[in-house]
Amino acid sequence: MIIEEVHAKTILSKSKVFDYTVNPYTGCEHACTYCYARFMKRFTGHKEAWGEFVDVKTNAPILLQHETKNKRVGKVWISGICDPYQPVEKRYELTKKCLEILLERRWPATIQTKSPLVFRDMELLRKFNEIEVGLTITTADENIREIFEPNSPSIEQRIEALQKLHSVGIKTFAMIAPLLPKAEGLVAQLRGKVDYVLIDKMNYHYAGWVYKRYKLEYAMNSKFFTHKKIELPNAFERGGIPHQLLF
Repeated sequence: MIIEEVHAKTILSKSKVFDYTVNPYTGCEHACTYCYARFMKRFTGHKEAWGEFVDVKTNAPILLQHETKNKRVGKVWISGICDPYQPVEKRYELTKKCLEILLERRWPATIQTKSPLVFRDMELLRKFNEIEVGLTITTADENIREIFEPNSPSIEQRIEALQKLHSVGIKTFAMIAPLLPKAEGLVAQLRGKVDYVLIDKMNYHYAGWVYKRYKLEYAMNSKFFTHKKIELPNAFERGGIPHQLLF
């Protein structure tokens, strides 16, 4: 893993999902095969494969301190193109420092991660007037998870993090995206641990070779998604879990 400390020019960017996004890192150690953020290599000049480098924006908190003074208050997505709690966060704590600034400024935030490391900042998160934490969980099957997300935390660890955060009153959600085979098993596992669930197809073209290697091509065709559009909402409805289908 090549970790390089860099100085960013800006940190608070406009987002099509929320008002703003903050990405303390470029690159991600989780190296998920389907990750849409791979497109960032076009701009960074990295020759390494996705998942083999992380640029650490060491001046991110300083930039955020300045930029939040000069921009209209809005909801901040942490993060749009990296996992804010990937392993390198243990050392640098940039996400934590950025959250401390947003709390001080009273800016709302939405955190999205695959890592139980987010629980480290539980006491900080509880001080926000408006915050939610989402854990991306794409399947209920560990074998499938290991195929597509070999360096990411286990499903059990992610669900445990949701449960702990939810139990102390922090708003939580699960993001089932991209929708992988055997996601239907998540209904029972998420009950009582999340406020809502989001389900989306997202991008699959990066991981086409993975589907072919493991003979999972059926999970990319329209028949699969047509079935899931009926099966999953019905299952979450029966489980009493609010949900939204995004495709």
